[in-house]
Amino acid sequence: MKSLSLALLAALAPVTLACAAPALAQDGKLVLYTSQPQTDAQQTLDAFKTRHPRVDVSFVRDGTPRVMAKLRAEIEAGQPQADILLIADSVTMEGLKQERRLLAHDKADVSAYPAGIHDKDKYWFATKLITTGIIYNTRAPLKPASWADLTKPEAKGLVAMPSPIASGAAMIHTVTLTTNLPSGWSYYEALRKNGATASGGNGDVLKQVAGGEKLYGMIVDFMPIREKAKGAPVEFVFPAEGVSAVSEPAAILSSTKNPVAARAFIDFLLSEEGQALASKQGYVPAHPRIALPAGYPERSAIKLMGFDPAAALTGDSANKKRFSDIFE
Repeated sequence: MKSLSLALLAALAPVTLACAAPALAQDGKLVLYTSQPQTDAQQTLDAFKTRHPRVDVSFVRDGTPRVMAKLRAEIEAGQPQADILLIADSVTMEGLKQERRLLAHDKADVSAYPAGIHDKDKYWFATKLITTGIIYNTRAPLKPASWADLTKPEAKGLVAMPSPIASGAAMIHTVTLTTNLPSGWSYYEALRKNGATASGGNGDVLKQVAGGEKLYGMIVDFMPIREKAKGAPVEFVFPAEGVSAVSEPAAILSSTKNPVAARAFIDFLLSEEGQALASKQGYVPAHPRIALPAGYPERSAIKLMGFDPAAALTGDSANKKRFSDIFE
C-alpha cells in the first residue's frame, strides 16, 4: 500500500506542478508607463505588489503626450522599455492597436462590465471613468444644468474650456458632444459667439473658475470635486444631456518581456479590489458594482454619451482643424 501511495504521488507530481506554474510565473520585472498622478501610480503599484510580491514592478510617470513621445522614441530605436501602458485616452490606444503594438489579453474577465467599455478584441481595458461636465463659481448668477446653458446671455464671456489641441481628454469631449448633441459643431460655434475661450488644459480651467476670472467652464470631474472638498468656491454639474468620459485604459505592449506578469497586472486593475482602489483615489470606477467616491451622485444619475475611439482616431486631424477654425 505504501509503495502504491508513493507511486500515485509520483504520478500526480507533474500535474500539481503544471497547475502551480501560472502562479510561479508571476515574478520577474515589470515596467509601467503611465499618466496617472504620481501618488495614484505608487498606490496602484503598492496594491498590486501586495497580491504579487514576487513581481519587481516600477513605473515611469508623465503626461500622456510625453509618455507617448518617450515610448515612440524607444520603439524607433528598437528598445521599448515598457511592459504595460496606463494612459488617459482610448484613442491613443486604438492607434497602437492598429499598429500592432499591443498584446491581447484574451482571458481577461470583463463579464461584470457593461458592453462597449473595453476594446472588443481585448487589447485595451478601461480602468475608470473620468467624465467632463460643467464647473461653475458659487457666485455665478446662473446655475447651469445643461450644456445649452453655457450659450445663454448670462454666461457671455464667462466660459472657459481646455483646448482639444492641448488635451486629449478635451478632444474626446469635443468629439463626444459634436457627435451626440443634435446641434453638432453648431454648439461650439454658439459657444464662440458667446465669448467662450479655449486654451491650456483642465488645470487652467479650474484656476480661472475658482479664482473668479471666469464663472463657468468645461472640466474633468475629479478636479472641482476635490477642490470643493478643500473649500474652493466651485460646484460641478453632470449635465442633463449626458457627459463624455475618458476611461484611462491599460494595455500590454506586444514587446513585453514578461507577458504573464503583465496579464496579472491587467487582471488586478479589472478586479473589484483594483476598482475599489480607483474609487478610493477619487475616481468613478469602471466596474458597475463598485460604489462611487464621496462628492459624486449615484451612478444612475450620470448619463454617459456614446463614443467611438476608432472613428475619433480616423477623424482626429479634421476635428482639430474644425475646432481651430472656430476658436482661432
